Amino acid sequence: MNRRDFIIQTVRGVGAVVLARNSVALGSASTTSKVSASDTVAIGGTGITTSRLAMGTGTVGFGGRSNQTALGSKELVNLLLNGYDNGLRLFDTADSYGSHVHVAGALKHLPRDKVTVLTKTDSRDAAGVRADLDRFRRELGTDYLDIVLLHCITEGDWTERYKGAMDLLSEAKQKGVIRAHGCSCHTIEALRVAARSPWVEVDLARINPIGSHMDADPATVVNVLREMRAAGKGIIGMKILGQGDLRTRPDEALRFALSLNVLDAFTIGAENKAEQADVVRRIAAA
Repeated sequence: MNRRDFIIQTVRGVGAVVLARNSVALGSASTTSKVSASDTVAIGGTGITTSRLAMGTGTVGFGGRSNQTALGSKELVNLLLNGYDNGLRLFDTADSYGSHVHVAGALKHLPRDKVTVLTKTDSRDAAGVRADLDRFRRELGTDYLDIVLLHCITEGDWTERYKGAMDLLSEAKQKGVIRAHGCSCHTIEALRVAARSPWVEVDLARINPIGSHMDADPATVVNVLREMRAAGKGIIGMKILGQGDLRTRPDEALRFALSLNVLDAFTIGAENKAEQADVVRRIAAA
């Protein structure tokens, strides 16, 4: 090998090592075992087991509506029941989506203990959260809620600012009103605080390979999620398809999510049975 060939081979070798390290760092290496949307997974140390894929009901969800609720009660209930029939056991809802009544419609036809209901409150004080828990259970037609999150947290001091709401959720867990509590974060500062807080049992985190609608770039967010996982917190991914920005690259997005080794489950909001079936198929093929 002459000097020129030696240099070329050396550069290629260094480049390959750098690429490999970056892939491992971001979790973009391919998965080593087959998975499915209906796999039973544990949500951190909560004791809750459910399906890997959650059925989201809040695509572009705010102000009491979402793309899913716009389908109408009958269509969304049938979509949820279809998902259940295909092994999807995690129902992702929220007060701000206006989807509680639709989830309740599906729960009427299902064994309650076979479904994991995750919902979210926008209240920030104890009185508001207490009222929400009572109302949510009425709206959902259930005696208890599996996972309740403080919704859309942005403040870097939120564990001090919203201590009253947190204490109320802790009390509700002790009474059996809920099974686990946590938050969904919408800034990197809030996410970092959630990673350090022993109160957070479940975190709903925005993650995808292009950083779309995320708290920071993927590498930064993944590092925080690894800290969470090391602390035994349950982590559920959202914005897996970047709120539609990855609609033409779903396989890439799903492979990324599955290979991170930090997500217990993740939520995707299908808008019809064909989309739901397509996501389930792509997860199995990823």
